[in-house]
Amino acid sequence: MSKTSGYDAFWMPFTANRDFKANPRIINRAEGMYLYSDDKRQLLDATAGLWCVNAGHGRKEIGEAMSRQVAELDYTSPFNFGHDIGFEFAERLVQFTPKGLDKVFFTNSGSEAVETALKIALAYQQARGKKGKFKLIGRELGYHGVNFGGISVGGLTTNRKGFGPLLPVDHLDHTLDVTNNAFSKGLPENGVEKAEQLERLIKFHGSDSIAAVIVEPVAGAGGVIMPPKGYLRRLRDICDQHDILLIFDEVITGWGRLGANFAAEAFDVLPDLMTSAKGITSGVVPLGAVFAKDEIYNTINDAAADGSVEFFHGYTCSGHPVACAAGLATLDIYEKEGLLTRGSGDIGTYWQEALHSLKELPGIVDIRNYGLIGAVQFAQQDNGKPIGFDILKKCYAKGVMVRSMENTIALSPPLIIEKQHIDQIVSTLSEVARDIW
Repeated sequence: MSKTSGYDAFWMPFTANRDFKANPRIINRAEGMYLYSDDKRQLLDATAGLWCVNAGHGRKEIGEAMSRQVAELDYTSPFNFGHDIGFEFAERLVQFTPKGLDKVFFTNSGSEAVETALKIALAYQQARGKKGKFKLIGRELGYHGVNFGGISVGGLTTNRKGFGPLLPVDHLDHTLDVTNNAFSKGLPENGVEKAEQLERLIKFHGSDSIAAVIVEPVAGAGGVIMPPKGYLRRLRDICDQHDILLIFDEVITGWGRLGANFAAEAFDVLPDLMTSAKGITSGVVPLGAVFAKDEIYNTINDAAADGSVEFFHGYTCSGHPVACAAGLATLDIYEKEGLLTRGSGDIGTYWQEALHSLKELPGIVDIRNYGLIGAVQFAQQDNGKPIGFDILKKCYAKGVMVRSMENTIALSPPLIIEKQHIDQIVSTLSEVARDIW
């Protein structure tokens, strides 16, 4: 876009609009690991867009698949009608999910996937005659999208305040413990006991009132927080004991981010429902999904009268044929290039060691990593103002795109990353840290 076109009309999401429009950061092109700004600068994408461009930018295979699909079938209603590519994509997807999560409900985003998963959980409890089980448990610092269900179970104060009464929920404490777990490589050793708070919440609310617990296996927007060893397994055991569904929000952690197809596989813990989006199409086109156990699907369907709609929920573009074409092409790339397991191999090890080489720099109080995700947390400034956004701007000026949240810089590069890209990310963060401190 020409700068003369103006920036006034676009109300930008999750953006300091006045600050941005005073000094716009405009990206006009992307290829491989790189973005290109309107002033012709090359920028290394250290965040895969927003945790989503896992296959790297500009994958022609995906665009060509979409183009062919538009020419054949651009759209048809998903309500009481179907199309071959939607069923093909669903069958292909469940070849990647953990065994037992064999049903797919399509959405258009991670936020919609969360909303759908919560409604499935509530519908399931109703269908099995547990009408009193309607409460939901989330977690502090959790991010589950921006719809009302998602911000209710979410644990980010800024996303919740200002929107009036939310759903009846409670929240587990977050698991971030810099005092005891700073500079952990992979999962932290300390903190499994934090899962025991779920027992206390169940005792307070009563197990007969709680429908589901939802957590991100790795909390993303809350600061890239790894689960302590054994924590997720303990949540699973407690939910089983009290007849409560466990939902994993894998919008970020799915599709190779942790060196496995999903965090459920990486951590060997099977949820009852699992959300997905972002990397499912490598961010090329919006698409989300909820994966469910057969027992949940069958219970909801069997409770409905013959010939009636079993689950009154869906979206105009659920399983959009063009999005499904993009998804199939994305899966082809993941398989052909072995991208989904790269984070658990040599490049993941190099990523870990490179990030932790920053440990002794001034101003850095923690480094967290797993697979090909990472975070560098900086010290709180004396004036109390978060430093992350200033670091983001300085990295951008030096040719690296990062994500900031309070005092933390989040990193989640495309899975095609190589050692020279990691070196550039780390050297840039080192330069910026030395500039500030």
